[in-house]
Amino acid sequence: MDLYSIILVDDEEEVRKSIIKKIEWQAAGFRVVGDAENGEDAMEKIEILEPDVVLTDIRMPYMDGLALAEKVRQRYPSMKVVIFSGYDDFEYAQRAIKLNVTEYILKPVNVEELTSILKRIKGNLDQEIEEKRNLSRLRENYRKSLPIIREQFFNDLVHKNLPEELVEQKLREYGVPVMGARKWIIVAIDVEKGEVRETLSLHNEEELIPISVMQIVREKLEGYCRFALFQSVSEAEMVVIVALDDDNSTTGLIDVLGDICKETKRILEVPVSMGIGKSFRELTGFREAYQSSIDALGYKAIAGRGTTIYINDMEPVGVGKLEFDSVTEADLISAIKFGPDEKIEAAVSRIIEKMESAKVHYRQQQVYMFGVLNSVLQMMQQYDLALEDIMGGELKGMEIFDRTKKKEEFGQWLFKIAGKMNQFINQERDFTTRQVIQEAKQYIMDHYQNPDLSVEMICRHLHMSPAYFSTMFKKETGQAYIAYLTDIRLNKAVELLNKTDDKTYVVAAKVGYQEQNYFSYVFKKKFGVSPTKFRGAR
Repeated sequence: MDLYSIILVDDEEEVRKSIIKKIEWQAAGFRVVGDAENGEDAMEKIEILEPDVVLTDIRMPYMDGLALAEKVRQRYPSMKVVIFSGYDDFEYAQRAIKLNVTEYILKPVNVEELTSILKRIKGNLDQEIEEKRNLSRLRENYRKSLPIIREQFFNDLVHKNLPEELVEQKLREYGVPVMGARKWIIVAIDVEKGEVRETLSLHNEEELIPISVMQIVREKLEGYCRFALFQSVSEAEMVVIVALDDDNSTTGLIDVLGDICKETKRILEVPVSMGIGKSFRELTGFREAYQSSIDALGYKAIAGRGTTIYINDMEPVGVGKLEFDSVTEADLISAIKFGPDEKIEAAVSRIIEKMESAKVHYRQQQVYMFGVLNSVLQMMQQYDLALEDIMGGELKGMEIFDRTKKKEEFGQWLFKIAGKMNQFINQERDFTTRQVIQEAKQYIMDHYQNPDLSVEMICRHLHMSPAYFSTMFKKETGQAYIAYLTDIRLNKAVELLNKTDDKTYVVAAKVGYQEQNYFSYVFKKKFGVSPTKFRGAR
């Protein structure tokens, strides 16, 4: 096990040096990565060093040990805090307990006692890590979480384009009994709660209705086919993946589903609508088939609620239809937004494959291509991309929509356009980040005089999370936020010391420091002399 990192915080340098020198840190399982002489200084170092343990005195200027412990608890909940104090005061101990401080030690610090405490903390840290890594515990947690993980997988299966190998692997891993079917069908189920008459006691507990419906669905399908039933996170209440083998058929399935609709109406007095999607024979077809089942549900106003609706009854079937559907469009948009080139190429290839497999009149092909173009143009408008940057001024390349051109040429053109859009969107994203950081810098410049200026205050202004802001700020500026703010304040202090005769405490207040002593401490730490001597040297 690697050594745990620790920083020591005490306003007396001799105390810090003495503790660092006397303790055999490595034998106790630790390495000292830094020390600080007050809470403010410690918070800066904690942000940079992220130690496992903070060992701090309770009485210090500018920010005491309890205030430091409170800030650490807010920002770094898993970090251990050990407080040592020369004050055997019950009130301090009470506050320390409320802050969930790991240990509370009285001064003078005894080497044997502190070493024993450090070893105990190391043991606790070891145990925490071991528990998180423990395979049997992980397996048990996995087993308990399996129903939730399965549900998440099912929802990903019908909403994302998962690789065939991954689909097959997960279906086997989760014991889903649908592998090796002749073909599959997806059924989207909606419970029409708005039409419930509330005549049964069940109707008063709305959350129980879907569970009752699922029970009837399971009972009816178990005698007919292999299936997987799960609750959907969107669009439909629940979804069934049906595996059809040689001994059952789509027609038979529709009959069983129709019986379920009648049964739920008769027993539960709840109307249930079922959208039956197109069948598919490859494990990559789940998403498109699911979308067709949702499309089938969309015909409820025509077919009637509380019935089965088969998509093939509502829409024309066969190779004579070529449509730039929402699934294909979402694939293309996602590839353009996030890349990389391989994903863009795959999305374009799927578009061309659809054109190749559809035996349609060239006019349908043109309409399909213009549908793709329309999606591209809408995306350009959304990201405010210049037409000349993407397509070379005017709509050059429009000749590829001519019927005499090959589909491969359209694919090459689309891949080129999509690649350019991805490049410009990435540049725009980077530019936007730089703009946000620039706005943050300006906000700091406008508010550095406020002693309460914090990351949280800036993030409320920018509508960003503190964690993301801190990462991006350091990446763009090369400095942590606190270090950047300190530099701004001290540089402004230098200007005031050079150009005005203001007292030191006035200068401190003007640059955001409430305490003159702490201002002097920070100033001397950066410039090597106190503000008074700095002005005298001028």
